[in-house]
Amino acid sequence: MISNNIYAIYGDNPKSMVKEVLSKIKIEEEIDKDALIGIKPNLVVAKPSSSGATTSPDLVEGVIQYLLSKGYKNLVILEGSWVGDSTTRAFKVCGYEKFSRQYGIPLIDLQKDSFQEYDAQGLKINVCEKAVKVDYLINMPVLKGHCQTRMTCALKNIKGCIPDKEKRRFHTMGLHKPIAYLNLIVKSSLVVVDGIMGDLCFEEGGTPVQMNRVIAGKDPVLIDAYVAELMGYCLDDIPYIGIAEDIGVGSANLSKANIIELNKDNNIGKIIPSRKVDYLAKYIDEREACSACYGSLIHALKRLDDKGKLNSLCEKIYIGQGYKNEILEGIGVGLCTKNFSSNIPGCPPKAKDIVECIMKEIERKNSRPQ
Repeated sequence: MISNNIYAIYGDNPKSMVKEVLSKIKIEEEIDKDALIGIKPNLVVAKPSSSGATTSPDLVEGVIQYLLSKGYKNLVILEGSWVGDSTTRAFKVCGYEKFSRQYGIPLIDLQKDSFQEYDAQGLKINVCEKAVKVDYLINMPVLKGHCQTRMTCALKNIKGCIPDKEKRRFHTMGLHKPIAYLNLIVKSSLVVVDGIMGDLCFEEGGTPVQMNRVIAGKDPVLIDAYVAELMGYCLDDIPYIGIAEDIGVGSANLSKANIIELNKDNNIGKIIPSRKVDYLAKYIDEREACSACYGSLIHALKRLDDKGKLNSLCEKIYIGQGYKNEILEGIGVGLCTKNFSSNIPGCPPKAKDIVECIMKEIERKNSRPQ
């Protein structure tokens, strides 16, 4: 398949949809029968795909059935959930254990894997060993929003292939550059995007949007550029796409893309992401926060806003590794802000605990004599 091809199919049956896409791409023409094929879904948290957070098990099962029908037997599913959640639990909750047993396909928890340092054009990155040992990697992200990088799809999904300690370090580096450079080490052979159900605000789901589409292609940069445009973003809004293009991961030039729609759905148009996250982020003072911690805070602020209490918050909430060892007045979220005058513990903390703490602070300040 030519690398500038992007395939799109619409509908609500992911298993049959992905088989039709793969039959058009004919990946069997480029994969050796003895190749180790790795399937990398997005199981960032232990939540079902109906939440908008994780890759549909039906979509993954469709890929497996197609590969088995073509005589491929050396398949594995690899993932490393975000810091603070369990990949093993995600495999179970998300429905992957069932077809793993049915087809005899190993589930590899990269949180438990050994890792090795690699050099990506001068940037040293620790990567899980099993992730780089596959011969053909099928990257299966969810089309969804992200509270720090605006969107997450093909390029960012590879972040699940690094150890937890490295995930934290990525946040100290600003996320965009290391995400792009990681894709020089862990290379997607094929990208199959789950656009059936995605959360357009939060990486960890909770406000899902039915989108009824599957997108596939060989170039993860081109796929992400296409998805960014679909969500109404320009490339400057998602810096890691441009960085990845600059260092040679792929092309972001959609004018040269060959968009192949396998069917039509007149009800499908551009996907409009909510700008809610940008509004909630105004209440946060963030320095190098990890996604899990930041996501919990965003969810907590949304719940406070739903209760009509957020406008009573007169100070910003502090979060991130950049506040380690600092002693400050104010509300700090997570272990990194343990020295603040008011701290919500946890790594990451629960949104429920954040809501309760902020509510107490609001009530305490409102009870002061004027």
